[in-house]
Amino acid sequence: MILYDAHHLAPCYAVRLLAGCLGATLDLKPLDVYPGHANQTEAFLALNPLGTLPVLVDGPCLITDWLEALAHLALTHDRAWFPAEHAALIGWLGMARDLGASAGAARLIDTFGAPGDAAAARAQANALLDEVERRMWFGERIGQDWLIEGPHPSIADLACFVFIAPCEDGGLSLRDRPALRRWCDRVRFLPGFVSMSGVFPPMANTGR
Repeated sequence: MILYDAHHLAPCYAVRLLAGCLGATLDLKPLDVYPGHANQTEAFLALNPLGTLPVLVDGPCLITDWLEALAHLALTHDRAWFPAEHAALIGWLGMARDLGASAGAARLIDTFGAPGDAAAARAQANALLDEVERRMWFGERIGQDWLIEGPHPSIADLACFVFIAPCEDGGLSLRDRPALRRWCDRVRFLPGFVSMSGVFPPMANTGR
């Protein structure tokens, strides 16, 4: 499988992270998006006219949407990552997109100089983070470790994690969101976990 990738982009990280957890091998093709705009070259636009990353190529399959790429990997490698509760899964994947447009946008604006209104992005992100914290807190009270009920994490956990874990790079904080911090630690300790700039590998004792 070939992944056209930008290391610092959260959607690309989500695909690399799931591949790591699955033990799947990716042939990475790195592109310089900031500041190189390699995703706007004629050659790349011939591959994906939208100019978005990541792009996953698996044999005859060309996948240009990162959430579709997560679903494809889960369905072709380990369906435990794609739970039967489809309504809940769709809801959480929608949350991941919203986190990308807010927490993810704030990080790109502050760290990489992407265009946009960082203050507005942070305001939206804080509301979303509070909601995820609330749901996770109540979930923990009934023994639920992951976003969707069940003993195994899903692609929704990784899709949300890649925006939540590095959110401090966008001027946000998890300090007063303990359930989110505990959930992030659980993700970090998954077998095959891979890190990214702003997302650190697990420590033996986090002190949380």
